Amino acid sequence: MRKKVLLLVMLMGLLAILSGCTEINEPITEESTGIWNEYFVMPMSWLITYFAELFNENYGLSIVIVTIIIRLVLLPLNVKQLKSSKAMQDIQPELKEIQKKHSSKDANTQKKLQEETMALFQKHGVNPLAGCLPIFVQMPILIAMYHAIMRTSEIKTHSFLWFELGVADPYFILPLVAGGATFLQQKLMMAGSPAAQNPQMMVMLYVMPIMIGVFAVFFPSALALYWVVGNIFMVAQTLFIRKPMMKNANTGGEKK
Repeated sequence: MRKKVLLLVMLMGLLAILSGCTEINEPITEESTGIWNEYFVMPMSWLITYFAELFNENYGLSIVIVTIIIRLVLLPLNVKQLKSSKAMQDIQPELKEIQKKHSSKDANTQKKLQEETMALFQKHGVNPLAGCLPIFVQMPILIAMYHAIMRTSEIKTHSFLWFELGVADPYFILPLVAGGATFLQQKLMMAGSPAAQNPQMMVMLYVMPIMIGVFAVFFPSALALYWVVGNIFMVAQTLFIRKPMMKNANTGGEKK
């Protein structure tokens, strides 16, 4: 579990680097050069502009549509991640028994612990790193979306619903919804899993929503809108995919 927390911290660091050190204040145009701009940010910006023009320059609606499209494209990866997490959860009782049997810090004992743990993973076809791969694939896409929103000049001059896309929400509605949706999504993900009993993961349950909410207070509303739509989509995904998955697993366990 500590490795997962460390991975999350590393990803947040990567997000900070990519969001702050790659021309974030320079508008994205067809003249922008570099692999990151040409193959990641510019296509996202073009997509947002395309749907905005399709709906009478409604950039807010365009951000909603593009965010949903991205989440749908990433859905298979998210399902894979959920299945990997579920598989790891299923073998927890056996894993704990192995750890209990080899609790000594002796080098030979620790070697046997690693061998039996790997044998357990192979027996059930579980790859402990499989759940991390989708995260690494998603991050460049999601960060590119962030850059496209921040660097597409037209977005800053348009409004959507009650707010201006280029400035922070004056009523703090978007930050509250973004933080609340993040908390709900993480809470649903942790429900019934070993992570719910891990103090480190419980800290992240509260830290992440607060971070998202605070960022949304200071960042342009266009970015907060992206967070809101994306997190609400993830909540729906968790409810419609993970919950039935857990219910079926519990039903299977009861029959046994």
